[in-house]
Amino acid sequence: MVYNRRQFLILTGGLVGISIATVSHKILSKFQPNSSQNITTETAKTLPINQVVAIAPDGLYAPIKGDVRIIVISDLNSQYGSTDYEPEVDKAISLIPQWKPDLVLCGGDMVAGQKQSLTKEQIEAMWSAFDVHIARPLRQAKLPFGFTIGNHDGSGSMSGGKYNFQQERNLASAYWNNPNHNPGLNFIDKANFPFYYTFQQQDIYYLVWDASTHIIDPKQLTWVENSLNSSQAKQAKLRLAIGHLPLYPVAVGRDSGGNYMAEGEKLQNLLEKYNVHTYISGHHHAYYPGKTGQLELLHSGALGGGPRKLLNSNLSPQKTLTVVDISLGSQETVYTTYDMKSLQVIDIQTLPESIGKIIRKDL
Repeated sequence: MVYNRRQFLILTGGLVGISIATVSHKILSKFQPNSSQNITTETAKTLPINQVVAIAPDGLYAPIKGDVRIIVISDLNSQYGSTDYEPEVDKAISLIPQWKPDLVLCGGDMVAGQKQSLTKEQIEAMWSAFDVHIARPLRQAKLPFGFTIGNHDGSGSMSGGKYNFQQERNLASAYWNNPNHNPGLNFIDKANFPFYYTFQQQDIYYLVWDASTHIIDPKQLTWVENSLNSSQAKQAKLRLAIGHLPLYPVAVGRDSGGNYMAEGEKLQNLLEKYNVHTYISGHHHAYYPGKTGQLELLHSGALGGGPRKLLNSNLSPQKTLTVVDISLGSQETVYTTYDMKSLQVIDIQTLPESIGKIIRKDL
């Protein structure tokens, strides 16, 4: 059949249009999550089409990247005095750059202290091992690293007006204030770093308090309120707080006094007063995404030794890593949490609907 020029252009244009539509459908379909994994994609609806990108290490479920992506890990240590880390820790650190995060956050317990018999040399050896396994690879990947001090890093517990683990706190401070160990953060206030401090990354204001014990002293509470009432905090598009102990208990064996913050409701009210979006914690070694009142709560699971069962749950303990994708416009967060043994995504609907006063995040 012979086509004239007009017919040829019409036919060619139609074929090109069909080809583009087919390719576009395939690309977008690739980004759709498996419904059985229960991953919400509401955040992606607020993004322009050219920003909808799903990123993860090869072979893993790839969540759609938000305006800001944070990797959250916690409780990395093993037995007292250990200078080695569980295989899941090394695996996670090697994979983290492939999620393309803007920031890595740690909920504490980076080393395995809180034992009076540990010598200065042993404690320094633990921090050296932490540097080799975790901090140095992240620095080499040029990934900023925010963290909170855990009870095994430099406990703030006191007796008679003195710190019970003063040497561990001194050595934690020495490690983190060494210029060679710069975590790459845009500090606002680091006068009391690494125990409590503030920083800002990509229009998000981060407040880290010293929740290495269940009591925050009045001086630090005044600092918290002044920080959250500052112009930098108010002008930020989102505010996040990080501390080792959670406000309320979520894990079996960690629901006794001293394992969560004293006056949790008072602290919750303080964070809500200044529109803090999420409080990120560790210590309970069990992943639970929750909310109470106007505050979201991300309980980070343990990546290292000793994962625990959640209260109100028959699920086996899991070692986890959470990818947090944030939409700054809608102030929504989407969590994608991986079981770091199987590398499968945890289905949020398998977690308890509530634990105490905490409601599961998706409800």
